[in-house]
Amino acid sequence: MQTVDVLVVGAGLAGLRTARLLAQRDLNVMVVDRRRSLSAGIRTTGIFVRRTLDDFDLPDHLLGPGVRDVLLYPPSRRAPIRLTSDRDEYRVADMAAVYEHAHHAAESAGARVVLGVRYVDASMGFVRFAGAEPVMARFIVGADGARSRVARDLGLDVNRRFLVGAEIVHPIASGTTTPAFHCVLDPRVAPGYLGWVIDDGRHAHVGVAGYPDAMRTGIRHLLDAFAADAPGRAAPAGPVERRGGPIPVGGVLRRLACPAGLLVGDAAGAVSPLTAGGLDPCLRMSELAAAVAAGYVRTGDQGMLSRYDGHALRSRFRGRLLLRRVFAGIRSPAAAEAAVTVLRGRAGRALAARILFGDGSFPVVNPRLVDQAIDRPCQ
Repeated sequence: MQTVDVLVVGAGLAGLRTARLLAQRDLNVMVVDRRRSLSAGIRTTGIFVRRTLDDFDLPDHLLGPGVRDVLLYPPSRRAPIRLTSDRDEYRVADMAAVYEHAHHAAESAGARVVLGVRYVDASMGFVRFAGAEPVMARFIVGADGARSRVARDLGLDVNRRFLVGAEIVHPIASGTTTPAFHCVLDPRVAPGYLGWVIDDGRHAHVGVAGYPDAMRTGIRHLLDAFAADAPGRAAPAGPVERRGGPIPVGGVLRRLACPAGLLVGDAAGAVSPLTAGGLDPCLRMSELAAAVAAGYVRTGDQGMLSRYDGHALRSRFRGRLLLRRVFAGIRSPAAAEAAVTVLRGRAGRALAARILFGDGSFPVVNPRLVDQAIDRPCQ
């Protein structure tokens, strides 16, 4: 039976980056994903924020033009609040190509990526699959999404608070739009969150997300209704693709690691509880996860696992968790109109700009821990 140092379940951005970093530390790493193609089943809009673009080496040719303007609309769609940054704050990626780039980078580092293999379960390092022979894994990284099976099998925490999101993606004619991020606060179509329109210069992304218990007519119907007159949407110039899936918004989970493995990405709840952005958190937590996993696999020192502490990470986001509860309580058009009115004032605009254009990262990696994991000799 094949034995690996680390098995990564899930070939999303978090899983592939963690696998790459672990393979660069000379560990025997295997990645499995149930999808046969990484361009299938994409669930993210692919919006990268400025701090991510500054801190990580993302391929520029896979990113759309910089976006500096955000327009916040009330339910009436009248008189949106325009917030403008003096820097490029967002860029939308071609996520199918980004996944392929990450796939190639992981394999180039020495990781083996196997697609079309579904994780079944794991017990005491024995891992079963549908579509492949079982393996023995010294350590398992759960990067298998918001409803992680790995988390349950390892006895770690699981996500319990979700939004559900869906979007339409389609080509647009070149030069027909001005880069901007249109956000509509309307609980009739996006209860507890937003409707949005943004494009990457080649494709428009039109989406809604909200609490599923409040979407009485179903998210597909709400998305179609929103897309019919969504502000800033360009006419389709080609076939329409649909995306969607759950978005954990309960914050980073508390118990993220045990001697059998750890969680990264959506499986770890590494999504901003306020903005529901997950790309920056997944990249940052992958750095920390790889350092912790490598240190533990090489030494067997369970003290390394305590560095990957969800309690500590959650403590930095109490304010965002509180604002998430406030946001969740906006369930009527009148309340949404009132909220936008508050944001029109100086203090409200400052708060909105801080949330949308702020420099805060999620989470900050301890460089000394990373160095320790890299430099510690194998045993």
